[in-house]
Amino acid sequence: MSNQAGSIQVGDAIPSVTLKWLTDNGMQEVTTDELFKGKKVVLFSVPGAFTPTCSAKHLPGFVQQADALKAKGVDSIICLAVNDPFVMRAWGDKGGVGDKVKMLPDGNATFTTALGLTMDGSAHGLGTRGQRFALVAEDGKVTHVAVEAPGKFEVSSAEAVLEKV
Repeated sequence: MSNQAGSIQVGDAIPSVTLKWLTDNGMQEVTTDELFKGKKVVLFSVPGAFTPTCSAKHLPGFVQQADALKAKGVDSIICLAVNDPFVMRAWGDKGGVGDKVKMLPDGNATFTTALGLTMDGSAHGLGTRGQRFALVAEDGKVTHVAVEAPGKFEVSSAEAVLEKV
């Protein structure tokens, strides 16, 4: 699957940005450097928390495949969405992710924009969102990236990523 022009590519460094997420200790800042440096990370992005494909297939697939991904050397699995920290925390709780998947909010689309993978969801009342995609990074460098065609769910599934790590 080809990526849009200007989007992150294999060999690129993960952009360095600071995001906020809700933890048991309240709102905390986290940098992408902290999340990716020195680790093998699978990051998958969904257009929105609680949306049909995201809730029924995308997130549950990574929860179910977490052990298989970790067995292949993955240190961390991150779910990214242009949603606020409260929504991402609630969605993770509802989805039963536990410690298998980190729910990373990108409320202002800062990280998604830096990756070059935003989409205009205005026609659906969503505003700026992230495309559906998955990537693998080792020590902050992208080793695999797969961006879905609009309306599709194929190349960014947990099963597809499992074949690429």
